[in-house]
Amino acid sequence: MAQTIAPVVSAAPRPDPVVAELLQSVVDTARAIFGAQASSIMLLDAAADELIFEAVSGQGQEFLVGRRFQAGRGIAGWVAASGEPMVVDDLHDSASFDRDIAESTGYVPNALMAAPLIRRDRVLGVLEVLDPSPQARSGLPELDLLGLFARQAAVALHVLTTHAPRSAPDAPDAPDDPSRTELLHLLSEARRLLGA
Repeated sequence: MAQTIAPVVSAAPRPDPVVAELLQSVVDTARAIFGAQASSIMLLDAAADELIFEAVSGQGQEFLVGRRFQAGRGIAGWVAASGEPMVVDDLHDSASFDRDIAESTGYVPNALMAAPLIRRDRVLGVLEVLDPSPQARSGLPELDLLGLFARQAAVALHVLTTHAPRSAPDAPDAPDDPSRTELLHLLSEARRLLGA
């Protein structure tokens, strides 16, 4: 099923802190739930044809946020282009795996799970879980769970890309904003899953 690729990089220099917190919570939760070495969210910048690391947990979290690579490369590029999730148990035998990109990040995984961030039939980016435990990547329920985390991130991105910034940094949120309410609910659920 082909998806329309939408540009998601906002003109605003800094994302909403609630959105940034949710994206970080999503990767932290995904990493914990899947027993993974790392997890990341990459946003699609269609104008530049690049994927950008927006949130990272585990290996590379100190330096990968903001790093870019060509959108058509690797498994993340395939997931972004196709709109379909992918699980690869042995990356050594995968023709889709781009070892050069992995080496440039300082971490070369052996296995990964990836799911597209989709909002209203538009691919916004990719959620990856690197080196999840073998039990965590064993079937469709696990892939569905990864899809849940990807949907959380997509809601956050929807809020980031469609809502104008508030007029003042300390302006109160509109109480009847359904997207913001959904975002805060998802953040609460992610915190609950982490036990925070």
